[in-house]
Amino acid sequence: MSNLDRQATPTVCGGRGFVVAEPVRELLSPRHVRLGESTEVRRLLPNLGRRMVGAWAFVDHYGPDDIAEEPGMQVPPHPHMGLQTVSWLHDGEVLHRDSLGSLRTIRPRELGLMTSGRAISHSEESPRPHARYLHGAQLWVALPDAHRAVEPHFQHHADLPTVTAPGLTATVLLGELDGARSPGTAYTPIVGADLSLTRDAEARLPLDPDFEYAVLSMSGEAEVDGVPVLPGSMLYLGCGRTELPLRAASDAGLMLLGGEPFEEEIVMWWNFIGRSHEEIEAARLDWMEGPRFGEVKGYDGARLPAPALPPVALKPRGRVR
Repeated sequence: MSNLDRQATPTVCGGRGFVVAEPVRELLSPRHVRLGESTEVRRLLPNLGRRMVGAWAFVDHYGPDDIAEEPGMQVPPHPHMGLQTVSWLHDGEVLHRDSLGSLRTIRPRELGLMTSGRAISHSEESPRPHARYLHGAQLWVALPDAHRAVEPHFQHHADLPTVTAPGLTATVLLGELDGARSPGTAYTPIVGADLSLTRDAEARLPLDPDFEYAVLSMSGEAEVDGVPVLPGSMLYLGCGRTELPLRAASDAGLMLLGGEPFEEEIVMWWNFIGRSHEEIEAARLDWMEGPRFGEVKGYDGARLPAPALPPVALKPRGRVR
């Protein structure tokens, strides 16, 4: 999914100076953003008070939307570099096309993982015809410097490992949780898991104390470490935890996001992650005028033009040690 903000501003993210080294309960409220005519998303990262969680650098939650009489998701071809996109659905389908020639319909609880590396472009749309409801999350993972210029590639995994406990099923979509490892390629120590809780379930999920974590509420009524987390909001949990208490007042869906704190500071603008304003500026020019990002074939419509890049040069401050 694209960041369609026409007033996109470069943002410095990452670095251990932004990490809380102890357990906290920091509730993040979303910013509402329009994507096309019929899709509105709730943006949780980057947030005014929290820009990354591990290598997770961007989180949008959307739906559930009744799109029976609507076009649904319609995101024109757009570029990415320096990141991975993670597509995750609870309801509906999304048709993915990219400049590598990939064409795949992503369905609920299937992983769509696109590694942009040095450069890729893609589009996302609701198929025609499509299911009545659309509900899911779109997330980005920042690539570390050693891997941010890898060859772009796309992975689709319909069969993912699970961790179970009474009233809890955790599907591991990226990284590792309690010994279960996703087949998706990860470039940093990370975890992403979809948590399904049944009504009145109480569980304790094992965590890595070296990771920082957050929990996104997708649906239902649940408490995370005693804090009620409503759908469309996210609770940042900091580091230093060995387990996470969960309780559901109704059937509920959550997403656990975590990872080793991302030491490198990055510059994120529009759909690019780089290390300097000049690098972002060059990528924008390449999208507008050059062949670097390739061509998405088969999409019925024009590709997305890049917004204007503010002249202020934001540069990372270097690693915090």
